[in-house]
Amino acid sequence: MSIKSDHWIRRMSEQHGMINPFEPGQVKHGSDGNRIVSYGTSSYGYDVRCSNEFKVFTNINSTIVDPKRFDPGSFVDVVGDECIIPPNSFALARTVEYFKIPRDVLVVCLGKSTYARCGIIVNVTPLEPEWEGHVTLEFSNTTPLPARIYANEGVAQMLFFQSDEVCATSYADRGGKYQGQTGVTLPRT
Repeated sequence: MSIKSDHWIRRMSEQHGMINPFEPGQVKHGSDGNRIVSYGTSSYGYDVRCSNEFKVFTNINSTIVDPKRFDPGSFVDVVGDECIIPPNSFALARTVEYFKIPRDVLVVCLGKSTYARCGIIVNVTPLEPEWEGHVTLEFSNTTPLPARIYANEGVAQMLFFQSDEVCATSYADRGGKYQGQTGVTLPRT
């Protein structure tokens, strides 16, 4: 298994639609010229953007968080250029980018250092071979203060690992429950 470079990521995205929309370089400034949290192709990965759709966790219903019986009322929907996450809470969002992962590739996501240094942890499970969709992002605010996430800016880096052999059973073969997801997707069982 080997990690893939910017050349491979660019080729797979342009020829096979692996990442859409795809940014072949690193974008560090917004349309107004101001600095932003960067996104786009990096040396050995791709920095994804967060869309403007958020679900902020709230405990107004005093619900128990249960992945088998998840209460969608535990979230407040927010649409905007930024999202404020309450102290010691979390929010869900999705990537701007839609992914189509090749059968011999596994993608691992890590948070960007800009957010990590602010106590904001980005959590994403691996993107398995032949999975496709918008990636649901989870942002944990580990601080005792409110934290801000910016829409349409970089939030996490995807690292692509290509195997020497094709897997016997892909996510698509298993009929994975998150296949083809769009929007912010809540837990399913």
